[in-house]
Amino acid sequence: MRYNIAAIPGDGIGPEVMDSITPLLHDVAAMEQFDLAIDRYDWGSMRLMKDGAMMPDNALEQLDQSDAILVGAVGHPQVPDHVTLHGLLLPIRKQFNQLVCERPSILFKGVESPLRGYHGGDIDFTVFRENTEGEYSDVGGREHIGFSHEVAVQTSVFTRQGTEGIVRFAFERAKQRSGHLTSITKSNAQGHSMVFWDQIVREIASEYPSVRVDSLLVDAGCMELIRRPEEFDVIVASNLFGDILTDIGAIITGSMGLAPSANIDPSGQHPSMFEPVHGSAPDIAGTGSANPLAMLLSAAMMLEHLDEESASHRIRQAVRTYLADTDAPRTPDLGGDARTESVSNEIRSRL
Repeated sequence: MRYNIAAIPGDGIGPEVMDSITPLLHDVAAMEQFDLAIDRYDWGSMRLMKDGAMMPDNALEQLDQSDAILVGAVGHPQVPDHVTLHGLLLPIRKQFNQLVCERPSILFKGVESPLRGYHGGDIDFTVFRENTEGEYSDVGGREHIGFSHEVAVQTSVFTRQGTEGIVRFAFERAKQRSGHLTSITKSNAQGHSMVFWDQIVREIASEYPSVRVDSLLVDAGCMELIRRPEEFDVIVASNLFGDILTDIGAIITGSMGLAPSANIDPSGQHPSMFEPVHGSAPDIAGTGSANPLAMLLSAAMMLEHLDEESASHRIRQAVRTYLADTDAPRTPDLGGDARTESVSNEIRSRL
């Protein structure tokens, strides 16, 4: 079997981590007897500053020919964040109907959580975030710019199709896991969108009688993720709330450098996209000290999505054994001084 992977290294530490894990991906493909054709697209902020756009006009047509998309990171200190986001990631997510963002948070053995009393295996939950609409919808505008009566309007958009899609996907995963789903909203303050969300959750819950459903307001949800994270399994949330909750999830499980994510088109009509949560980290870009594991675990999610489950398991198991070995080299985010390349090579030796 041959898979065509569109690789977008992006900005900051993105190229470093992408380059470090690419040989490892070819290794595991050879072990599992399939081929990976990785096509590199040098799109991102540097292209924007040079050519006026993050990616070319026919970028989506090019990407649509691939089986999956692997992204390093997007963001540059000289470019406003909303420009980089709307210039690359959001067009891909929206045009390819990647309405499901899946972000697992696992406290691995050998990794220290900043939360007192938690050890490897104690925290293991997944957030399913609606990914194409909600609070990140680009609906609204500004008027009377520069005057004292300037107005900015940002409108959230919640459709039945989009909300049902993410909620049903989360229920399916909850049924496969421990049978516990938590919906995070803010329906006491957002009486239209979030009350609508709650209604959809109740409707779909009736189809899954074996799944226990809890509902929390987002402020309480953030608090409880820190106070009792072991009680969560599957979380479903809107675009904005899911984004915030998953950053909390990454930090309480040891490091943003361990946080992978998937942007999934449930219909399979378009390629899905896989990327680390950590962003471009411009403060350490070029130092060779970035943790490659979030990128690698994102690639493992990609292989699982492509039905190469044995290859995905091989990578995850190598990561687990590496992290459990407290004598193995660690990058600075995990308390060591190892280089990106040395960590990737260490994982290769454990495949």
